[in-house]
Amino acid sequence: MAKGRSKLRRRLWRGGQFVVVVCAIGGTVYWTQFAPVPVAVQTAQRGEIVAEVMGTGTLESHISATISPKISGLITAVLVDQGDRVESGQVLVQLDDRDLNRQLEAFESSVGAARAAVDRQEAERSRALAVLDQARFDFDRVKNLIEESSAAAVESQEATKALRVAEAEVARADAALAEAHKQVIAAEKTSEFYRAKLADTVVLAPFTGLIVRRDRDQGNVVVPGSSVLLLVSTGELWISAWVDETEMGRLRAGQPARVFFRSEPQQAYAGEVARLGREVDRETREFLVDVRVRELPENWAVGQRGEVYIETSRKADVVCLPSRLVTWRDGKAGTFIERAGRATWRPLKLGLRAREIVEIAAGLDAGERIITPADARSSGLKPGQRVSPAPDMASAPAEQRP
Repeated sequence: MAKGRSKLRRRLWRGGQFVVVVCAIGGTVYWTQFAPVPVAVQTAQRGEIVAEVMGTGTLESHISATISPKISGLITAVLVDQGDRVESGQVLVQLDDRDLNRQLEAFESSVGAARAAVDRQEAERSRALAVLDQARFDFDRVKNLIEESSAAAVESQEATKALRVAEAEVARADAALAEAHKQVIAAEKTSEFYRAKLADTVVLAPFTGLIVRRDRDQGNVVVPGSSVLLLVSTGELWISAWVDETEMGRLRAGQPARVFFRSEPQQAYAGEVARLGREVDRETREFLVDVRVRELPENWAVGQRGEVYIETSRKADVVCLPSRLVTWRDGKAGTFIERAGRATWRPLKLGLRAREIVEIAAGLDAGERIITPADARSSGLKPGQRVSPAPDMASAPAEQRP
């Protein structure tokens, strides 16, 4: 009897274990195949969408100049430093001018001596003209006397000789005077040359702008072409951005743009497309787009990195979704909506596309509920699958951000 009860208990125990296993398997199958999947819900809304082309580049000045002297010399003063704003014509650098001043004084003295020589030659010419006038008078007088037979032939020869000598003296005086004038001109030109060289010891700002780099200091010896300062115009600052060649057909000069500097990634600065490059890099397949920056951060530097977002088109009051909510099945765009507690696949016709949102041209109305798995690790939803909205995971309405 006792042995029969023991067998019964073993059978009951094994039966209970079997029931537990069956329940566990059934529960697993139910929760994996039939239980509602937690989903995040987002409502489709109408709004504005802006299509943009993105590029990355550096801040450059369209107008810049390397400040360098025209002549060799010793720097006696650099009157500005990097970060200083300067006006057109302002003195930036001073070179040693002592030797040039002494040379200029010497040549200015030679100008005075040459002019004095001109005065002497003019006096000589005046004397020669007076002698010539007297010789002509004597020649005419002797000629008249000969006609009256009152003078001898010897007197006529003497008068003719004196006239020829006087004429030669005048010619010599004219030549000497012309040579003296040439000496004055040569001395004046030489003085002008040294005055110009003396003026070149003062280096002026060619335009109004900002000093962004200083390369030399007082005591340095410089030669023409060696950089002392780098000056840029703040009126024409551009972001030279590299953009993929596939976007070339969408870009035009004058399109508005937003500029984000890495020093202030949340602050947008206004700009516009200034010009498009006409050469594509053969390795990266990108081309340059120059975007004029209309305003700058308080602190900025030539060469700093920035991103530009060029507006190519804009639409208002359209149904739009975040791009991450659009999925693809068999090469067709669509999304999942919640209907009667189940996931329903909805094909979509896409329109204008921005970086993070896309226009829904057809297939979805404002107010419909779009769903995505609440668990980011999920493999995705299936048509007809039961879903359970998770209110605490609901997404905010779509916003367009940089």
